[in-house]
Amino acid sequence: MTTETRRIQIRGIPVEVVRKDIQNLHLGVYPPLGRVRVAVPLVISDEAVRLAVIDKLGWIKRQRAQFAQQPRQSEREMVNGESHYVLGQRYRLRVHEVDAPARVAVRGIASLDLFMRPGASTAQREEVLAQWYRLQLKERIAPLLAKWQSKLGVQVSAWGVKKMKTKWGSCNPTAQRIWLNLELAKKPEVCLEYIVVHELLHLLERRHNDHFTRLMDQHLPHWRLCRETLNAGVLGHERWVY
Repeated sequence: MTTETRRIQIRGIPVEVVRKDIQNLHLGVYPPLGRVRVAVPLVISDEAVRLAVIDKLGWIKRQRAQFAQQPRQSEREMVNGESHYVLGQRYRLRVHEVDAPARVAVRGIASLDLFMRPGASTAQREEVLAQWYRLQLKERIAPLLAKWQSKLGVQVSAWGVKKMKTKWGSCNPTAQRIWLNLELAKKPEVCLEYIVVHELLHLLERRHNDHFTRLMDQHLPHWRLCRETLNAGVLGHERWVY
């Protein structure tokens, strides 16, 4: 697919313009900082893009203000009492120094226990917790994929989990492969299901067009509420680069 990307300023707001072989214009404002992206057909001029964005300027500013007001975590230091999230639930970190292999355990409804050898660095603690998140997420993805592949009549050739800077998930329809963002391990499970369905539906419809929206409405009628829940959660401290 032919794709051309450039950045322009519209009323002081940086806008990423992506020209694709599509039929309709799609405008979005994305967390965590309110990045504005507009996907447009190849034949639409810059002036037409400007007019379309200006027409939605009030909505764009409201969305950006909402992201700016969202609570954000400070940079994680991996120390006792720090807040960490698992499936949308907040836990307090408890670090235990032990002469044994590193591991993570959820204790009750409030504590996330991290067992590390004495002298472990912050980076080592972060890596152990990240690997634990990865395992937790994969355990939840597998049954969701089995459920929704059967319902949708599609089949992925491969799937995986990785840290992603700009998306909650991605799909390569040609390779029939999907990736899911590691950060989903921290979000409510309804958010994970929404992203799984979203990416699988790209095997039926590549683009975010009206047909794609109808498929989402048909198979996951409450998907907009799931999207709101996903985007309304506490944002990480990361300075994401787009």
